[in-house]
Amino acid sequence: MSVAERRSILIFTEGKKTEPIYLQHWYRLHRDRAIVVIDEFHGGPLQLVETACARKQADLREKKRGRGDTFDEYWCVFDVDEHHNLDQAVELAFKGGISIAVSNPCIELWFMIHFKDQWAGLHRHDAQDRAEELLGCGKAPTVKALELLVDRHDVAVSRAQALDKKHDGDGSPPRSNPSTDLWRLIQKIRSPST
Repeated sequence: MSVAERRSILIFTEGKKTEPIYLQHWYRLHRDRAIVVIDEFHGGPLQLVETACARKQADLREKKRGRGDTFDEYWCVFDVDEHHNLDQAVELAFKGGISIAVSNPCIELWFMIHFKDQWAGLHRHDAQDRAEELLGCGKAPTVKALELLVDRHDVAVSRAQALDKKHDGDGSPPRSNPSTDLWRLIQKIRSPST
């Protein structure tokens, strides 16, 4: 696959360590399929989406002037945590054509479900502690932890999708605790461009 055929993805992450390390690992594994750039800006959900929208608009302007190009996709990755402007961020992302990957309560839930089911809601500190125990590392995933996550990826996707079905079935709002759709971004990185 040539460079021109690879999907280009610009990603804005809330976290400065965990998400960039994790996503860069997937990119290294699939660089023949995608070009992944993780922006240096980090912040809460609304700031991420505002920054992503502004970058997308600037890229579009430069492309029209013949001085640049746009990415195929713009993504924001963030946790629900205790952010008060989450609904506003989701709405702005939709209006701005920005894809989002949201974990509730936090990305560590995504790591946890690589190892076991998690049907009950939980506090982010509990998710962080459990993920640390399961992976044997803190906020910065080690090479060993990253390899474990890759090996167990497919089962984690199934568990994340089962959580979505559970919430649909019991009438819970979308993205209820526990839930994560980070796998959608990973699928974009892993899949050949179409």
